Amino acid sequence: MAETIAAISTAPGEGGIGIVRVSGPASLDVMHKMMHGCPETPEARHAYFGKITGLDGEIIDEGLFLYMQGPNSYTGEDMLEIQAHGSNVSLKEILRSVLNGGYDGMRMAEPGEFTKLAFLNGKMDLSQAEAVIDIIKAKSDMSLEIAERQRDGRLSAAIEDIRQNLLDILAHMAVDIDYPDEDIEDTENSEVANELRYVLNDVDDLLDTASIGRIAREGIHIAIVGKPNVGKSSLMNALLGEGRVIVTDIPGTTRDTVEESATLGGIPIVLVDTAGLRETTDQVEKIGIERTERAIAAADMVMLVIDGSKDLDPSDDEILKFITEMNGERILVVINKTDLGEVVSESDVRNLIDGCSVVTTSLLGKNAIDAAKAVTDTITEMFELGSISTRESNIITNERHVKLLKSASHNIGEAISLLENGEPFEVVELSTHYAFNELGYIIGEEVGDDVIDAVFSKFCLGK
Repeated sequence: MAETIAAISTAPGEGGIGIVRVSGPASLDVMHKMMHGCPETPEARHAYFGKITGLDGEIIDEGLFLYMQGPNSYTGEDMLEIQAHGSNVSLKEILRSVLNGGYDGMRMAEPGEFTKLAFLNGKMDLSQAEAVIDIIKAKSDMSLEIAERQRDGRLSAAIEDIRQNLLDILAHMAVDIDYPDEDIEDTENSEVANELRYVLNDVDDLLDTASIGRIAREGIHIAIVGKPNVGKSSLMNALLGEGRVIVTDIPGTTRDTVEESATLGGIPIVLVDTAGLRETTDQVEKIGIERTERAIAAADMVMLVIDGSKDLDPSDDEILKFITEMNGERILVVINKTDLGEVVSESDVRNLIDGCSVVTTSLLGKNAIDAAKAVTDTITEMFELGSISTRESNIITNERHVKLLKSASHNIGEAISLLENGEPFEVVELSTHYAFNELGYIIGEEVGDDVIDAVFSKFCLGK
């Protein structure tokens, strides 16, 4: 028996509109039964306004009924959307009436099952389906734009082009393997190796975008560190544009790590305000400092705030040494409190930390806005984000894709090495075919049910 699935497709909570979605052969029957005055033959993709009736024939709400006839629908099946007022009570009652209305094969949808049906019915490939959840979870303009382009099939097209090139190479090998005695021009090992190098460059170009993709997906994790009372919390508040963290003149006000997310210049940022690094006998403060050390080690970059109105002292040197040992890749030093006098200069800092970036500023009053902009601009430069165009590039954001691309790159590299060592095509073909299959798994070619279930289990209910 063909099944019909149903679920609430809008987020819990109050809203202007809420949607109950139905997909399957019983969709039209649901509309006929639940829409008061429903036309005998509703027009597909036409919105009908009417009363929504429940199991007992009582009116639940009023709203729009939108019937979509398969295969011209999101799932490829007959679908119905009931758009009512965004009340949790009325939406649950509508869903209850759908599920218990006596329709053959009706059941509650599983998380992501509507999109899973779209994939299984050929409405999109697996990478496009994964982009749907990325659109839903997008935290910034950058992540949304990347996800939308993947949903449109930009990544799929790139993968298909690479696979076609590999398929051509495999065909050349097959001719030489299957017809060794025929009068066919031999394909030299060096020629095939060169063709594989072009393919490898394309795969590695995609892999090179994974670091930007991770930033788009998860944000840049920044640990804000420094001695007590140098302005760490003030800097975090300036970047967030709100008074999220308590700020006082008392050293040690922040006794634990405080984590907040923000979008700066279209870039997702995860800021971690940390306890001041210093020697202490206070047990609570010691725990906060231990968490600070872990935050530094795990961060994508460290933002060190120092009081520029005072000479650097031995405790500053200890902090600088600790930071460079724990996380020396990207360090931004913010010289704060320049309104009180500039005792510490940029050159002083650069002499202590080779290759660091420096911003000199004051976080007092209205100066905090300029400070936030200067810090944001510097972060953009440090991660070279200004040169990335999400409109022009395929950017890999999915860890499953990264693993498959790495494996494909390895196998293509292995095939090239075998050719360079004079191995026959019978040996080289195996590694090349592995790479071809691995790229296919990205778009859902011949993937197992376990992979499909794992992908769609990450979706929300009703999508």
